[in-house]
Amino acid sequence: MANEKNVQNLGSLRESLTGIETFYVVDYQGLSAGQLTRLRQDIRAKGGQMIVAKNTLINIALQAGGRDLSEALKGPSALVLAQDDPAGVAKTLSDASKANDRGIPTMKGGFVEGRAVDVRVIERLASLGSKQSLQGEFVGVLSAHLSNFVGILEAYQAKLGGGAAEAQA
Repeated sequence: MANEKNVQNLGSLRESLTGIETFYVVDYQGLSAGQLTRLRQDIRAKGGQMIVAKNTLINIALQAGGRDLSEALKGPSALVLAQDDPAGVAKTLSDASKANDRGIPTMKGGFVEGRAVDVRVIERLASLGSKQSLQGEFVGVLSAHLSNFVGILEAYQAKLGGGAAEAQA
């Protein structure tokens, strides 16, 4: 007979993973209670969530969704769900690791947009910056190109308009 608490935790974990395409598995062991609380708050500020559970329960919940990270689930593990800003959550984890002299939390693996990824991919994602900053850069690039295009159209119109005025004179 299964432990009632584990059954409840598994149900809660499955519910939390519903609709989540991006999450990371991290080793949090060695963080003080205050550091862990601060990390959870920083992750929540980026639209994410940190869930600490038994590796067995995490593995069962992931496999029920067709995802397998059993290799990453060795030792103490936590799931960090990235709902709104995957790059921002990865950057938060990376910044917390750099701020800690022991490099904790340590990335172990994860899924990004439904695909299993290794630590290197997560680190590259963390170096990109937040979703809002990337969107701002994209808008800037688009507006520069549109401005150039409008300038070309105005020059072409002036050329055509100037030629017609000279022909009438």
